Amino acid sequence: MKLDPKVVAELAIPFRPSSYLRVMPKVHAATPLGMGFGQTRFSAPDNAFRLVYIARDIMTAIAETIIRDRFEGRAKRVLDITEVDAWAFSEVSATDPLTVLDLRTTGLLKLGVSTNAARAKSHATGRRLSKALYDRFAIDGILYTSRLTSAECVAVYDRAVPAKLTSTPAADLVRNPYLIDALQSLNVTVRSA
Repeated sequence: MKLDPKVVAELAIPFRPSSYLRVMPKVHAATPLGMGFGQTRFSAPDNAFRLVYIARDIMTAIAETIIRDRFEGRAKRVLDITEVDAWAFSEVSATDPLTVLDLRTTGLLKLGVSTNAARAKSHATGRRLSKALYDRFAIDGILYTSRLTSAECVAVYDRAVPAKLTSTPAADLVRNPYLIDALQSLNVTVRSA
């Protein structure tokens, strides 16, 4: 993927997220900033790097990790409590500003990259873009808006996580005081056991 270094430099901004949310499977709660390889929007197509994804609010973190497109075309939007109980959350903040590529508005257009990179269901274009950025530019991550809620999200590259991010200990998602409000905002209810 060809990227103009001048445009990348223009879009690279300092960004210091504070109390952003990360939702993770409870089995990973002991390492709230832990990373693995995956098939996510900005993950490496060749497993060359790992990412931590964080969202501005709990609704977006839940939408991006648990809900996704699972209820598309369904009138009933119900999660079983056992599924919700399998998740944890932590608050993540930057100790120093991250240098991120800002794709919240016209960044993709300026780069000449398909808007599918940040806004499509398919992750192929986003993964190619992320690989090109990681390999050729000194940036810490990508700042973008969730295609599901339009709220800010940050994908932080593994090279920046230990040096620039800190998190609270993970807690059970069911203990988040805003969980019910977030689910209601997504028109999702929880079925008790």
